[in-house]
Amino acid sequence: MRFVKMHGTGNDFVMLGEKEAEGVELGALAVKMCDRRFGVGGDGLIAVLPSDTAHFRMRIFNPDGSEPEMCGNGVRCAVRYFIENVAGKQIDIVNVDTLTGIRSVRVGEAGGVKGYTVEMGRPVFEPGKIPVKLDGDRVVSRPIQLSDRPVTITCVSMGNPHTVIFYDGEIPSGEAERLGPEIENHELFPARTNVEFIRVIRDGELEMRVWERGAGITLACGTGACASLTAAHVNNLCGRKAVVHLPGGDLFIEWTESGTIEMTGPAENVFTGDWLAS
Repeated sequence: MRFVKMHGTGNDFVMLGEKEAEGVELGALAVKMCDRRFGVGGDGLIAVLPSDTAHFRMRIFNPDGSEPEMCGNGVRCAVRYFIENVAGKQIDIVNVDTLTGIRSVRVGEAGGVKGYTVEMGRPVFEPGKIPVKLDGDRVVSRPIQLSDRPVTITCVSMGNPHTVIFYDGEIPSGEAERLGPEIENHELFPARTNVEFIRVIRDGELEMRVWERGAGITLACGTGACASLTAAHVNNLCGRKAVVHLPGGDLFIEWTESGTIEMTGPAENVFTGDWLAS
């Protein structure tokens, strides 16, 4: 089975095409291939498949075998994989069929660096649609109790659920590892949740650490960066656009006046290989 390893700001993926994914139980394969000791290693497995309504359909699976609704870094990698390995020609605008609907991706170049701008849709704040089991029209700056202390959260969906926590100063070392698993699996989140830990450096500049649902600590999360900007804005901590600094690199996020979120970042090839395990 031929695969390509790619990453978007350090969020790394095993990429498969239609031929490789045919007849395969992708969730179980993701568990094996994403293992960093006994497999290829990755934050997820992505299959680029045919679509009747878009250039291609993207399916993504976490290292635990679960299938999330959307992945911002993954969709950029999928677009580059499609252009280079399926289409075989440059395409300026690529439409991607995802579980959250069709996502349009613009391919451009600035300063000699190729970037991918993804139309990520509109943020959702209604608790029942995130989902989070709290009342009110929004969950903005609301306290919840953890096993050892309370934390203040803001919840938003970018097609998948996110819980954002803000810090006045530096994000404490190991905070994401300590709090991420408990918040992900907290009883308030029936579909579990991704967790973002955010320091607002200044207007237009955020620092982010992330605990991803089904993956744990990762170097980047595209939907999480989008959720964090919107959460910062509704908490009056930031304007409508920002560079988000992640351990794996920077993402550029804008909440446009039309209400949709645009995310711009890279997608890089790492290596190709042949998967020989059964």
